[in-house]
Amino acid sequence: MFKEYLLLAVFIIASITLLNYNNNLQIRAIRSYTVGLIGFVQNTLSIIPNIFELKRDNEVLRQLAVNLSDEVNRLREARVENINLRAMLGLKERAPYKLTSAEIVGKTMHLLRNTITLNIGEEDGVRQDMPIINEIGLVGKIIATSKHYSIGQILYNKDFHATTKIQRTRIDGIIAWEGGENLLLTNIPKTEDVRVGDVVITSEYSKIYPPEIKVGVIASITERPGELFKRVDVVPSVDFSSLEHVFVITSVPDTEKISLEGKILKKK
Repeated sequence: MFKEYLLLAVFIIASITLLNYNNNLQIRAIRSYTVGLIGFVQNTLSIIPNIFELKRDNEVLRQLAVNLSDEVNRLREARVENINLRAMLGLKERAPYKLTSAEIVGKTMHLLRNTITLNIGEEDGVRQDMPIINEIGLVGKIIATSKHYSIGQILYNKDFHATTKIQRTRIDGIIAWEGGENLLLTNIPKTEDVRVGDVVITSEYSKIYPPEIKVGVIASITERPGELFKRVDVVPSVDFSSLEHVFVITSVPDTEKISLEGKILKKK
């Protein structure tokens, strides 16, 4: 059996050799057609993609896309943080009171008494009733402290109240929250000049908050028959859903003023 295969191979080699050295016109034509056919087949096969090669390339491209997407997200996050920190740095430089920066490490936004948890506490000079602000406006006040952490009551809290005024007309009011997306500016008589778009700021009458901190902008005004006061809805300046960094005003309030006012109130 082996001899037969050997003879077949010898005959094939001999035939190819004779064809190669034979200059007969017919043989040359066959040789030419054969070479052309082989070239055509090779060219066709080279067009057919290698499935395994494509699969590997796709996997590499997919991983590259994931890495690039992650890099873009990190750069975008760094840019946003840089903008916020620059704004906060500007506030700290121009503020007339001492500010201590803090990062929010806990937050509730769907309760009647919403709060934020800060990563600074008593060892950082934080005390109860100290105001919380950011570069946009008023955030709230401190209601509880420990050595390294503190809890802040934000504007979206049923217990929150602050004396405020309308910046344009200097009309006094009380800002509060009754639920929903907006705050409520109370004690505004119907006769007063109040307009949609007016800015609401903290008042110098507050015992906790420094004056002229932006609280929000009047969004709507409603007058109901038989009532002496207008219903004034205010949109907060601060976006609490994206709030990440704040300042606590750690300056000591004017104790002489508070003490004197307290004596008068006791006499009444």
